[in-house]
Amino acid sequence: MISDFVKGKKKFDYPSAIQKGIMLHRFIDTFTDNHEATRKAKEVFRPAYRLYSGALIDVLYDYFLATDKAEFDDRSLSDFSKNVYTVLENNTQWLPERFARMFPYMKQDNWLYNYRTKEGINKSLGGVVKRALYLEESETAFRLFEENYDMLRECYLQFWKDLKPFALNEYVLLQPNIP
Repeated sequence: MISDFVKGKKKFDYPSAIQKGIMLHRFIDTFTDNHEATRKAKEVFRPAYRLYSGALIDVLYDYFLATDKAEFDDRSLSDFSKNVYTVLENNTQWLPERFARMFPYMKQDNWLYNYRTKEGINKSLGGVVKRALYLEESETAFRLFEENYDMLRECYLQFWKDLKPFALNEYVLLQPNIP
């Protein structure tokens, strides 16, 4: 959860297990960015959002994952979300400052669970724009999402079937080194 807030060698400021989680997240980010389905999905947003098209796809993949019945039903997604918030609350000493400021809002508005709704994703797309230096609106992104829904969902499905075994393999490779 915190990897995007830990830059470069700052990962070495954390215990070994958290370092491994940061590394896994970075491996997954690289895999995602280089996957053919992700490159195809980015093209929908590239004309309007240029370099931020990848951040938008990350948000949309979260939506498709949260609505993927092969991965979550409403109850299991709710349980997963509550568990993540509990783990984060139990480890607040390791939350980077920017994440720590955002976390109460994330939990209060239950971002992880609400990724399953179009309203939640619309808000998340707005959050990407709000944090971006050169973007002013997210309405176009949400419109493009709705107009290209089937194609973007198919990109997610292609990506996810490849990501799951990749992530599991990377996770297993990192485990022997965790104390």
